[in-house]
Amino acid sequence: MSVLKKRVFSGVQPTGNLHLGNYLGAVSRFVALQEQFDCIYCVVDMHAITVAQEPEALTRQIREVTAAFIASGVDPKAHVVFNQSQVSEHAELAWICNCIARIGWMNRMTQFKEKAGKDRENVSLGLYAYPALMAADILVYRADAVPVGEDQKQHVELTRDIAQKFNNDYAESIARHGFGETFFPLPEPLIQGTSTRVMSLRDGTKKMSKSDPSDYSRINLKDDADAIAQKIRKAKTDPEPLPETVEELAGRPEAENLVGIFATLAGQTREDVLRTFAGGQFSAFKTALVDVAVEKLAPIGAEMQRLSADPGYIDSVLADGSRRARAIARETMNAVKDIVGFVRERA
Repeated sequence: MSVLKKRVFSGVQPTGNLHLGNYLGAVSRFVALQEQFDCIYCVVDMHAITVAQEPEALTRQIREVTAAFIASGVDPKAHVVFNQSQVSEHAELAWICNCIARIGWMNRMTQFKEKAGKDRENVSLGLYAYPALMAADILVYRADAVPVGEDQKQHVELTRDIAQKFNNDYAESIARHGFGETFFPLPEPLIQGTSTRVMSLRDGTKKMSKSDPSDYSRINLKDDADAIAQKIRKAKTDPEPLPETVEELAGRPEAENLVGIFATLAGQTREDVLRTFAGGQFSAFKTALVDVAVEKLAPIGAEMQRLSADPGYIDSVLADGSRRARAIARETMNAVKDIVGFVRERA
């Protein structure tokens, strides 16, 4: 008797060049989860437009993220890969999530505060409300788990709050329509690996970012072997040799960042890395890191370049994934509409 796999949902915004932080924090985890879960991976283009986007660039970036998924090892036939805007049920459920969520919950969302800055009166309503859309993204597939970094954990907690309140508010209707005591599962955050936050190669106190004006602050997934090697060799370090213990990395952000990157790319722990390189200078460590990074990342960049040259293929992957995603999402939305009390057309 086969056992049904639990379902995972996650998404990546198409907002510029994907870099090492995106790969280690999200895309590589997507690949690792494929054996254990039924996976639904989304290019969240509706989230992208919470801030202004140039339309042609957005189209290119949606395809680029899709190419990164496939080049990294996500199987779009065994799992679902699609872009959010092709499945209208995301927006439908987002409105219901807006009506379930409380203003106080939204006001506590730290990422809105960070992105809006001091000029909150002039940001879009979408930027304020996007955590409800993120909740809808997860709940429309009734996902059991969401792979996230530490900075996204709060959004999964909000999703759980919305799901729990929906289950409580509509408990009688849920039971009356044959769904038992609850309708939405409470998704769990999956936080795995040794390096959940990848920092800038130029400043170990800042997160690696596609918006940093210095291209040497990040390794882009499309970088070739020469670019990867040059950026690692130029990465900022300190004058001290590598320590023997992880605790001794405290207060040395650049050293901690490079050790974390090495560990994650090599599939080791930080302790393993330090046992090998303790007492050594960064010049030798960087040479070894170049070898690991080029071996792991250069083939992904080359495959991304190949896939990006065939937008018709990328679009066919997204169309197929969207059809499959829509079938799951429509079933959820039909049930939600019945539970809420909407009148809908019956097949």
